[in-house]
Amino acid sequence: MAMQSEHDLHRRRRSRNVGLGLVLAAFVALVFGLTIVKVRQGDMLEAYDHQPRVSVLPSPAEPATPTVQEGQQ
Repeated sequence: MAMQSEHDLHRRRRSRNVGLGLVLAAFVALVFGLTIVKVRQGDMLEAYDHQPRVSVLPSPAEPATPTVQEGQQ
């Protein structure tokens, strides 16, 4: 039983698979790096965590806008 040489189709398919694997690995590394950077700068971020954000609330020094009552103008 003689060993057969690899067909050209399999060689090309393997090279495409290796290329795709490298692209996916680079994408994972990019996402991981961005995540690490965002976590390290966590004190500067405001995430939506179901609590009012301080930067959106009006400051206590601002006067409340007057409301027009019915019958007055």
